[in-house]
Order: sequence, then C-alpha cells, then structure tokens
Amino acid sequence: MALKPFGERIADSLIADRLLTREQLAEALEQQKKQGGRLLKLLLEKKFVTEQDMMMSMARCLNTPPVNLAKMHIPQEVTDLIPKDMSTNYRMVAVARLGKRLFVAMADPLNVLAIDDLRRLRPNLQIVPLISTEKAVNDFLTSANAQGTVAMNELLNKMEVSEDAEVVKEKQEEINLDKLIESSEEGPVIKLVNLMLVQAIKDRASDIHIEPFEKLIKLRYRVDGVLYDSPAPPKALQQAITSRIKIMANLDIAERRLPQDGRFRIRISGREVDLRVSLLPTVHGEKIVMRVLDKGTLNTNLEALGLDADDLQKFKNAIDAPHGMMLMTGPTGSGKTSTLYAVLTQLNTPDVNIVTVEDPVEYQMVGVNQVQVKPEIGLTFASGLRSILRQDPDIVMVGEIRDSETADIAVKAALTGHLVLSTLHTNDAPGAIARLIDMGIEPFLVSSSLLMVCAQRLMRKICPHCKEAFTVPPDVTTRLGLTEEMLASHTFYRGRGCNRCKETGFLGRMAILEVLSISDAIREQILHNASAKLIRDLALQEGMKTLRMAALNKARAGLTSLDEVLRVTGGE
Repeated sequence: MALKPFGERIADSLIADRLLTREQLAEALEQQKKQGGRLLKLLLEKKFVTEQDMMMSMARCLNTPPVNLAKMHIPQEVTDLIPKDMSTNYRMVAVARLGKRLFVAMADPLNVLAIDDLRRLRPNLQIVPLISTEKAVNDFLTSANAQGTVAMNELLNKMEVSEDAEVVKEKQEEINLDKLIESSEEGPVIKLVNLMLVQAIKDRASDIHIEPFEKLIKLRYRVDGVLYDSPAPPKALQQAITSRIKIMANLDIAERRLPQDGRFRIRISGREVDLRVSLLPTVHGEKIVMRVLDKGTLNTNLEALGLDADDLQKFKNAIDAPHGMMLMTGPTGSGKTSTLYAVLTQLNTPDVNIVTVEDPVEYQMVGVNQVQVKPEIGLTFASGLRSILRQDPDIVMVGEIRDSETADIAVKAALTGHLVLSTLHTNDAPGAIARLIDMGIEPFLVSSSLLMVCAQRLMRKICPHCKEAFTVPPDVTTRLGLTEEMLASHTFYRGRGCNRCKETGFLGRMAILEVLSISDAIREQILHNASAKLIRDLALQEGMKTLRMAALNKARAGLTSLDEVLRVTGGE
C-alpha cells in the first residue's frame, strides 16, 4: 500500500483530533485538483484549522518538537548565525546553540533546500529543526527588523557631534557591510552611512534621498514608488556624510559646486548590491540620491510580468520575430528597462549576438555585450548604435531613443535584419508612433519596422498580511466608471496597514502593460499618417487593453486597491 502524501497524513491527524471534518478535507482536495498548491496551505487559507493546531499535528507526525518563539529570549549572537535574508526567505530562526548542534525554528521543517543551504553556510554545526507557526516566525523577524531602526536612533543619540569631522581617504573596490557594521573600531559617520544602506536594503527601497536644508537634513527612502521619512542624522554631520559617500563612490571630495555621478558596490548578508550615486549642489549643501540596484529583485521571467494569456502571446510573437523594433514607453521609474532585461534574458542564447548601448548600464548580464554611453567623449546613443551595427549583432538594445538621429539609425537597423529593443518617453502606446513621426522618421519606415509598442506602469500590491474587503465609495465608482454588475460580481480589497508593510497597506509592486501589436490595419493607418487617437481607437477594436483596463483587472483579482488604480492611471 502506497504511503499517503505528507499533507494528507497531517489532515488525517487533524481529523483524528476532531479539528477538521472529512467534508472540509474533501472540499480542499477538490480545490487542489483544480488550482494546484499545497493542501496544508489551502486548509489554512480556508480557515478550516488554525496555524497553532496545524503546527501541533505536524510536530506529532514529524516527531519534531514545537517551539513558542514569542516567549523565548534568544541571544543576538545566536540569531546572527543565520543571515537576515536567509531567515526571511526560508522563514527560519536560530533559537539555540548547544555544542555542535544548532536548533532552528522553522515554519516548514520539510524545506530541504533551506536546511541544505544552512548546512553549507554552517558546515561545522549539526542542524536540528524545530517547528513553529509562520506567523510566529514572521512576528519574530519583524521585531528583529524594528530593532534595526532602534539601533539607528541609538547611534544618533549616542553620537558625539564634531564640527570638523575628519574623513580618511581609503581605496576600496567592494565594501562588505556585514564586517563594517560588526567592527567597533569604525568611526561613527562610517557606521551611520552603513546603517542607512542596510536599512534601505532591508526595507526594499529603490532610492535613498539625503536632502540638506537650512537647519536639518532629511533622510527619505523610496519604497514601492513612494517616499517615506526616516530618522535623520544631525545637520552638523552633513559634510562628513557627504564626504564618506564620495569616498565610497570614488568621487572628488573637494568639488562641491558641480553635480557628480558615481557608483559603488556593497556586500550585505552575502549578497552583492550596486548603488548609483548622484550629487546635486543646492543652496544648503549637496543633495544625495542613491539608486539601489539589487539583482535579487530583478524579474527575469516574462510569465511573471502578470500579462493575460492573449497579451503574453503577442509579447512572445514580437520577440520571436527575426527582425523589427519593439518599444517600451512610460515615465521614468516605470520599470521599462527591467522589462527589456527580462526580454534579453529570454533571448540570451549561445547562437545570438546581443549588444546594448545604455545610460547607465544598470544590471550587468553574462552573455550580453553592454556599452556605457559617455557623451563627454563623443560616445552618444547615436554613435554607439552606429558602431554596434558593425559588430555583427542579431539583437540590439538601445537604452532610450532621445533624438531623431538615434531614432533614424534604430529604425533602419530594424529594417536591415536586426531585432531592436528600446524605450521612449510617451504616456501611452499609440503616442509612441506619433512621437517617432514627429522626430522626422518617415511614416512608411515606422510602419515597416515596428512590431509592438508597450506602455508600462508599476502598481503597488496590497499587503497580504492586512488585506481586507471593503465597500467601494460612490465617488470612486463614478471616477472609475464601475457598473453595478461589476460591483456585485467582484469583491474589492484594500490594505488596512500593519507592521510588515509599515502601516502603508501595500507590499511590493507589479507591472501593468498596454500592449499594442502592430497589425496590417494599423500599419495602413500609420502609412496615412493617422493621429494617435485614430490608431488607439482601431487598436481597442482589435482587442488592446488600456492601462486603466489592465489596472482594473488587477483590482478585480484582489491584487491591488481601487485607490491605487486611480493613483497610477488617473490621467486616463
């Protein structure tokens, strides 16, 4: 007789303890057949059993002791045996070390990958799994993260402020923050800058803003596209902090009158993160913005873009074409370049030559020849693209079409057997066609070369930990044009706000795309120099979904809120 799957064995144990009925199990199994997923997770989602009951049944079946994290005081040196990102990814916490044995509380003690990764990290220790609830592990990790902010405040409170803080020049290729933070010999300014960087990465920030004003400095992090205030250092340390960041980015410390740009790389919890630095002189000192380029957050999978089946097929048809041009449009920070990187990852095979010209090269990709624009020495998008075409490329990516010369070369490259990917700053997909013609490209060239135009925006996702259904207010219904039928057939959600999303109600972002596939009918309209509105109307008749439609689909699926739909697509 075959052994039952583990999930069903747990379910049988719950039934034996009268915590679950056979009807509930049958319902969950039926849903699992239709939708997939893990049986135990479905039982929790349907609230047939509590996490606590599930944990006790799993503990009995696995013969693994349960542990109550909420009532434990764990020394910092023990929790530090597992890096924070590993703890968060695998939902595991080191709770005790006895000799060569390390006891680890896990929400899923059957996660072999987690245990193997930890064994590789701590080869001298025997890993002993204990079982806890996912909520208990999450609460413990949230509490530990909160202590990071406390550490920042404590450092600011204890710091002795000196007007003439001395900054020592040091040559450093790569900065290991793990070691720097642990070191007690480092100066307070170095510790402070390191804490800012660690906090930014922990909070999933995309940008760090250090802004000088007359009597204070503001420190803000951009998380999920929105800026949030954070405890800021004293004004007296402004110059020392600026100098420290300049040293890290190999910039000129003495130059305070001109803007400067640089970059550096840090290592935190075993992960490398690039930071792009921009300094801008203001009346009260230099404003610093650091863009966090974390490869770990880069989406390299087209399926993960969240397109519906029809739009995804259009997308795949365009990138499978042997030649032609594909354009991504949208404002700065809408994820256009990241989507093109996902396309390049898909196309990056040994039998093709891919060359890009970018400003700047944000993420370095193995197998892709990436060229950095340097206008000061004459290496512009146009001159770089002209040189690239003599390098026998199959696929070319141009970071941005900014002028008519670049547009002309890109279009002609698409017509002469190359697949060209690029970005353009327009509000919607049909507007990109009008923009190319305004740049002086003949309509017949645009018509012949274009394969597809996509407009993209990034929307915040509702925090799954504090998600709740709500009644849509009448003004939102009117502004979004929601029908009574739509309101009756769908439940709309919002985030209440909790510790894990820092009371914002949102956690993470997703892309919405307006996919305009260039059909024969649209090519005909372009040849006759039709307006963007006519092209848009024709595309809608052919089934194109606007950004507003794509956003509303996400709201109907319970992934985002209607307020976020209005924020992102309010202009439509």
